[in-house]
Amino acid sequence: MKLTKAEEEVMQVIWEIEPCLVSDIIKYQGDPDIPHSTISSIVRILERKGYVDHKAYGRTHEYFSTISKEEYSRIRLRKFVQDYFDNSPKQLVSFLVREKEIDVDELNRLLEQMDDEQNKEP
Repeated sequence: MKLTKAEEEVMQVIWEIEPCLVSDIIKYQGDPDIPHSTISSIVRILERKGYVDHKAYGRTHEYFSTISKEEYSRIRLRKFVQDYFDNSPKQLVSFLVREKEIDVDELNRLLEQMDDEQNKEP
């Protein structure tokens, strides 16, 4: 399930500092004007969506992610490639090269790294 921009921003903080309280998230974001109730509502939405869980210590809730940042990135990237590049990673890479977001030398280095990683696996 896709997250809204606000939900993703809160998840980024949770991944960075977990486990955490809502007050920790507000402090980390550096904007003391954000209402506690707003962040609390976003965290509860994330919990309903299955991205976050909590441990209760009386009335205090300590939140932690239930999905890693890497797994979320993998899911979102697959969806992005599916929606914008006809489910073809090759089309995505070709687009990045054409748009000069990555040059051929960088692409070759990445391919070498991938090859090295595949050779390490049992």
